[in-house]
Amino acid sequence: MDDILSRQMPHSTEAEQAVLGSMLIDSRCVPEVVGVIRADDFYSKVNKDIFETIYGMFNYSMVIDPVTVLGQMKVNGVFNEQTSSDYILELMNITPTAQNVMEYVRIVRDKALLRSIAEAGGDICSLAQEGAGEALDILEVAEKKVYSLRQGRSNGGLEPISKVLVNVYEQLSIAAKNTDSMPGLSSGLSDLDRVILGLNNSDLILIASRPGMGKTSIALNIALHVAKTSGKAVAVFSLEMAKEQLALRLLSSESFIDNKKLQTGRLSAEDWRKIAAAASSISACNLLIDDNPSLSVADMNSRCRRVKDLGLVVIDYLQLMQSAGGSVNYSNENRQQVVSDISRMLKIMAKELNVPVVCLSQLSRANESRTNKRPMLSDLRESGAIEQDADIVIGLYRDDYYNKETENPNVAECIILKNRRGETGTVELQWIPEFTRYVSIERRHDDN
Repeated sequence: MDDILSRQMPHSTEAEQAVLGSMLIDSRCVPEVVGVIRADDFYSKVNKDIFETIYGMFNYSMVIDPVTVLGQMKVNGVFNEQTSSDYILELMNITPTAQNVMEYVRIVRDKALLRSIAEAGGDICSLAQEGAGEALDILEVAEKKVYSLRQGRSNGGLEPISKVLVNVYEQLSIAAKNTDSMPGLSSGLSDLDRVILGLNNSDLILIASRPGMGKTSIALNIALHVAKTSGKAVAVFSLEMAKEQLALRLLSSESFIDNKKLQTGRLSAEDWRKIAAAASSISACNLLIDDNPSLSVADMNSRCRRVKDLGLVVIDYLQLMQSAGGSVNYSNENRQQVVSDISRMLKIMAKELNVPVVCLSQLSRANESRTNKRPMLSDLRESGAIEQDADIVIGLYRDDYYNKETENPNVAECIILKNRRGETGTVELQWIPEFTRYVSIERRHDDN
């Protein structure tokens, strides 16, 4: 019992002191240190106060040395006997060299992670012992806690604007170095990327159309392009089509062999060569497919948390999803509420995973009764809060679907119905039906 009471949480006083001493000895290492470590990573209250003082001074571009730090601590009201000039001098004296500061930082962060694991374990144990909810709900909470630790993020809480601005500054610096002037991942459709600024982290992107417009095809095109160009993992959840069907579509699109010809198997030697090259190219990508038709958002979220270096999530399609898995019959009113709940959970998932989530959606038949059959936001089936939760809503329209005598066969309109990142409008794409593929038309279309 005495052993348990005397047991301390993991920490290294020496490493914490060496980190602070290094910043006081050589202020040139401060930018590197504050970029990877937080005040909460320090176990000692005294050391935490000193770090927070230096961090604040760095944000305001103040001179950092033993004298100025002591003065600022007095201003902040954290100066006391423990944080006297003697302790500041001690920090500098016991630090061997500032050159090894990042090794000291690594030790401090490692001990902080161990403490967080212990705290999360205690919280999970308490939840299980108290029986506060169903077992699956507690498991979901447990997974979220562990995932937030793995991602190096705290699980919620108030954050000072100074820290948020540091993150924003880093994003701006990365964007400034990007010659494409596009903050997000490329969709492979350059005309579309120019309007929506690519696929950005934490965004929920809805692609909606009537059946047969090719929304699954454009989603697969985007998924494959991101997997090939970013090197990141792409998770595809197909609630309608089997994974083999999706693979056939990808092969057709990549090899430029007619999809119908591919399905019949009547292929020439040259066709087989193209298929082999396409299969090799696709296999080299970290593209993951799940065709379980009964998945809930929680199931998808759980699976995605286990994927290393996740870059994009694609879901086909929203109306087939279950609120909590399983097969349930809903009245129209209840179903609208369920779909609204699902869309909200998808947005939360995008924020939690910090990746773009592309979700496909069916449009209602409302446009069929209009002369102009182009999609509108109000056409979203069981819309509820879908249009509210989505950051970007894209409607697909092909005139040749309704008018066989059209002057522009196989030209699709990608109508940006909602765009939190910029303007709405219309982008023209070329639809290649035999390869189930969308490609850019190298010109902009301004919607009048």
